[in-house]
Amino acid sequence: MNRRRFLAVSAAALTASPTRAETARWRGVALGAEAEITLRGDPVGAERALASARRTMAEAEALFSLYREDSALSRLNREGRLKPPPRFADLIALCDRLWRATDGRFDPTVQPLWGALATGGDAAAARRLIGWDRVEVADEVVLAQGQALTLNGIAQGFATDMVAEALVAEGFGETLVNFGEFRAGEGDWRVGVADPNGGLLRIATLHRSAIATSSPMVMALGDGSHIIGPNGETPVWNTVSIEAKTAALADGLSTGLCLVGKDEAVRMARSVPGVSRITLAQNGDFNVIDLTP
Repeated sequence: MNRRRFLAVSAAALTASPTRAETARWRGVALGAEAEITLRGDPVGAERALASARRTMAEAEALFSLYREDSALSRLNREGRLKPPPRFADLIALCDRLWRATDGRFDPTVQPLWGALATGGDAAAARRLIGWDRVEVADEVVLAQGQALTLNGIAQGFATDMVAEALVAEGFGETLVNFGEFRAGEGDWRVGVADPNGGLLRIATLHRSAIATSSPMVMALGDGSHIIGPNGETPVWNTVSIEAKTAALADGLSTGLCLVGKDEAVRMARSVPGVSRITLAQNGDFNVIDLTP
């Protein structure tokens, strides 16, 4: 079972608030993950809203997919520079914020090392290419020689937010968007937080908020985890779950905070506005830390 499948099946058990039944539900695939959208509201407009959501998913694929040769990300990695479309520029700006907030643990330039570990390539040479501080971000995004980016630790969350916002624009405020990361609109939505060792840890209730969960050892890469420490760090936690204002913020932080201890995780999470709660799980035990004032 890969990471996305685990998050969709195990960490994503959900039930709607008993006060309102769902109007419509869509299931499919988005950015390589099993995806689901649940709506409550006017049934007449549901299909129109879901059509808008599908167009937005296609836009996200065209921007952030590593597997489409014509995506904006693939062009950047191939050519070393890109004049970014607005949404791509927004995500790059968030990557920079999270790189700074996590003292470099969240670093999208690990892609060459990811590739080397996956294929048995020269990991030492690939590791020397890591360094978000060598990426130039202005009117163009310019990579250092040999660098490449992966946005897999944040793009699913960003796409989740894009779709949630598209649904609001179509008049649906009561929504739950699940691309492995969750973004809830109005109403109360319950989402399960699960751990590969401990099973279901807790139920989070979302209201105009988001949650993302990372479990480093759900998918192995070489002899280690698919979550790579840019400076050789190894994951500290079996599972990290972040509740925040947006799914992109929760997604990126849940990736980076897998690599630090509890005190550092709390400090880093507090430094980013919009984070409300973190769950840290190890060997079946877990801590829930509330960061709200």
